[in-house]
Amino acid sequence: MNTSHFYVDLHCHPALKPFGKSFNHKPAGKNTARRSSKHSIWHYDPPSVFDKLLNYLTGLTKFSQANFTAMSYGGVGVVCVSLYPMEKWFVRNNVNNELLLDLAANFATGLGKKRIDHIQGFCEYFKDLEAEYQFYKQLDGKVIKLKEGKFRYRIVNSYNEIEIIKAEEEQDGIVSICVIITIEGMHVLNTGLSSDPDRQEVLQNLKTLKNWEHPPFFVTMAHHFWNHLCGHEESFSGLIKKQADQSFGLGLGFTPLGQEVMKLLLDPETGSSILIDVKHMSVKARYEYYTYLNSEYKHGELPIIISHGAANGLKSPKEPVMQHPETAQKLQATSINFYDEELVMLARSKGILGLQLDERRVASEQTLKTTRHATRRHKIMHYRSELLWNQIQHILEVLDAEGLFAWDCMAIGSDYDGIIDPLNAFWTAEELPYLSDFLERHAYNYLQQNRIKHDFNKLEAGAIVDRIMGLNAMAFLQKHF
Repeated sequence: MNTSHFYVDLHCHPALKPFGKSFNHKPAGKNTARRSSKHSIWHYDPPSVFDKLLNYLTGLTKFSQANFTAMSYGGVGVVCVSLYPMEKWFVRNNVNNELLLDLAANFATGLGKKRIDHIQGFCEYFKDLEAEYQFYKQLDGKVIKLKEGKFRYRIVNSYNEIEIIKAEEEQDGIVSICVIITIEGMHVLNTGLSSDPDRQEVLQNLKTLKNWEHPPFFVTMAHHFWNHLCGHEESFSGLIKKQADQSFGLGLGFTPLGQEVMKLLLDPETGSSILIDVKHMSVKARYEYYTYLNSEYKHGELPIIISHGAANGLKSPKEPVMQHPETAQKLQATSINFYDEELVMLARSKGILGLQLDERRVASEQTLKTTRHATRRHKIMHYRSELLWNQIQHILEVLDAEGLFAWDCMAIGSDYDGIIDPLNAFWTAEELPYLSDFLERHAYNYLQQNRIKHDFNKLEAGAIVDRIMGLNAMAFLQKHF
């Protein structure tokens, strides 16, 4: 199958805003094919000048980044959509005044007051998870007419289905975005709400999940808050960090219940095997998981997945020093990002790292301060895409130094609509073709320096970027999905 003409995104949240806006209507949770409606997953909402200014000043993203219209315009052919019942502690936090609490939460998320009220009142997450899943199913296969032609999205269960659907495009003239279901945070099983989750309820919810019509391909165990399964890493910054307390459970390893859930997720005997994405896990939990993989599975049998992440430039948790200082000093040296040692383990497991397009994650504060500014769009794109190229170059040099092929484990995991601060000028999925073009420029310039040690890593700039923007993810799906 020719995959060079479309892009793949391993992690984004197309439903987060429209599903939230659906709570302004009755019944809540209804998707609509009317693209003018804010509760349509196809609602096109490109950023205004004010939106861009707000993002620049506050880091908040009020506009839609990953609606299916923007993805259609951006040439996205396959997307891993992340279901995420927002943790109630995200919107019920340190603010005591109820009105201010609602206003602050709505301002930060753009979900709408009624959705915020619903989240604040959560006493279980699993029903909300099922409702968001149904939100996607409602328009599955529904043809949408845009000025560029006919489009639709199709929820798929295997790589073979993707091949069949993409082959049909040439016959029926309808461009399809293949949708793969994933989940962010196993709090969805109804953990993290009380001091003592009901084990039987948690395991029953997991059994139900594994037997969905479209079971998740992978899930993260942790997210922003303690979920009684495993510890997490600090993930907030700026305005949100001041309001939401993530300290409880920070840095802890797996609990006995968490170990049980982790093993059942991977177990093919209890329904579809669901892979585990290590993003948001605490460093301790990540290394406990790596140890489990090494002890229970053959080498390379189960891949390490980071659906949306970045390198932190440091050697390892035990030796947090810069082995490659030229690139490492440009990166965000925080433990939610990944150590060089983990990058090597991921490559050896034939895993995949979706590079996220969040300025707060990919670059250090000093790098952001010293990044050149411009008024012309193409110059902004050049300078801001270099922030992502710094990540790619660092990962390459780490793996090349270990004698490993570097160009089969990197992909895009944008985290669009995941309440991120996107790379300026690459605001939405619509700009992915521009990102591809500018990354190729950086790759070409880098290759002229002749710094790569091993000949097998000396690919042409275009081939490198084609792999990162889609081919690597497709090869990974072919093997594991």
